[in-house]
Amino acid sequence: MQQPEGAASAATSPTMQSWSARSNAGIVHMVRHSVILFPLIGLIAVSLLMVFATDNFLSFTNIMNVLRQVSINAIIAIGMTFVILTGGIDLSVGSVLALASTVAAGLMVGGMPPAFALLLCLAIGLGFGVGNGMLVAYARMPAIIVTLATMGIARGLGLIYSGGYPISGMPFWVSWFGNGRIFDVPVPVIIMVVAYLVAWVVLERTPFGRYVYALGGNEHATRLSGVRVNRAKVIIFAISGLTTAVAAVVLTGRLMSGQPNAGVGFELDAIAAVVLGGTSIAGGRGSVVGTLIGAVLLGILNNGLNLMGIDPYVQTVIKGFIILLAIYIGRERR
Repeated sequence: MQQPEGAASAATSPTMQSWSARSNAGIVHMVRHSVILFPLIGLIAVSLLMVFATDNFLSFTNIMNVLRQVSINAIIAIGMTFVILTGGIDLSVGSVLALASTVAAGLMVGGMPPAFALLLCLAIGLGFGVGNGMLVAYARMPAIIVTLATMGIARGLGLIYSGGYPISGMPFWVSWFGNGRIFDVPVPVIIMVVAYLVAWVVLERTPFGRYVYALGGNEHATRLSGVRVNRAKVIIFAISGLTTAVAAVVLTGRLMSGQPNAGVGFELDAIAAVVLGGTSIAGGRGSVVGTLIGAVLLGILNNGLNLMGIDPYVQTVIKGFIILLAIYIGRERR
């Protein structure tokens, strides 16, 4: 028997549609944030292991030391999270960090006011990010190839600029960014926390954040829905470049020099933090909260293994197996 027209109308009333939309949004919200559960369990488990295996792990000094050590990698990993959420990758971050730091140090030694030199440091990172994004979005080149090329370009420019030697002799106050403290909390840790708060707001509370997840889920459908996909990609890579430059400022202050050979392998550490934090390498699923957990997990693992006297080469093997396990678990859950 055919359903009356009024009944069909009632079944699809605005109230029912609104309730359905809210339910779907709630489900998506829960699925998105459930990705931090396993990284959090891993962090707690590793922390408990280190508490029983070492004597000084839980001391305030050691905890602050761990957070200070992970701050640079964690800040870089923010931008890497944005990129990986779209299904991309950015291999240039380590080299861009070295170039930005070296140029800033050279300009300060040459007499430029430190504030302007550090702003230029940020501009270099932002510029490389925009360039990567434009090549990926408008030239339709694979992100892995583009950033592999710019990784070599940035590293080479840094070596040319410095002649292959470290640049030192900067104003003493620059060290505040890498070694300063506010209420006994290291400045790099404060910068890291502020950066993550901003990134969380962008990803979870703005339309642009929803576009980032949508791009990783289905780029074609996102384009059809009216999102300016190419512009979004440029902004996402620009964020990666900017967070890399912020990390470069912290590194410059910590070392009090510009090191053209710095940052080697930083891209792998950032990717490891993102993956350990539960973000899918295929895109569309993850969070910056998980990335922070992943970065801290790596830091605790490094610190604990050092306190236990484990050989550094063995530590590399252990971390490699842990990353493979994280990828496997993420794949099975997906």
